[in-house]
Amino acid sequence: MKWGIDVSEHNQPLSWQSLKKQGASFVIVRLGWGKGHLDSRFYEQVNGVLAAGLELGIYYYSYALTEEEAAEEARFTAAVLKDCGLSKDRLPAGCWLDMEDADGYKEKRGIAGREEITALCRAFLLEMEKEGYPDGLYSSYSWLEEKIHLPSLPKDTPLWCAQWGSTCSQPGARLWQFTSTLPLDGQLVDGDIMW
Repeated sequence: MKWGIDVSEHNQPLSWQSLKKQGASFVIVRLGWGKGHLDSRFYEQVNGVLAAGLELGIYYYSYALTEEEAAEEARFTAAVLKDCGLSKDRLPAGCWLDMEDADGYKEKRGIAGREEITALCRAFLLEMEKEGYPDGLYSSYSWLEEKIHLPSLPKDTPLWCAQWGSTCSQPGARLWQFTSTLPLDGQLVDGDIMW
């Protein structure tokens, strides 16, 4: 078991060396979101993580409303990774699809059913597999239980479960986001445990 954090442009700059000295093993960096939006701090954060000798992972926040849009998001993700020389073996903390609806975007546009959400996940994951970057799925425990039909995902899709508290209830999860309030370098960040 090892611990790490996940970050995006919303986080203030961090001392990656300090993070490593505190015992962290990995950092998962947001590559982007929606239709071709690159996180403004992606390259800076990736370079810092790699320079500190931490294990790197990436995630992509989906705003797709159709299976084709989900596949487009996956192609964009893979193109950015290829462009900066990040093959799957340089991503030991994984590639992840972030499937949630934190701002209500999907629900406001009528995408709330289990079948629809599962189809979007499947389209993204299958496209990433085609691109040579087998992906895992990040979502909240409630979404993994109620909004996503896990048996319909590609076989052996790794799961990253967000469930804040002292235990992870998702069987077989590879990663667990246990808090959004881990104090680090004067700010609160998402804390994760990897098995």
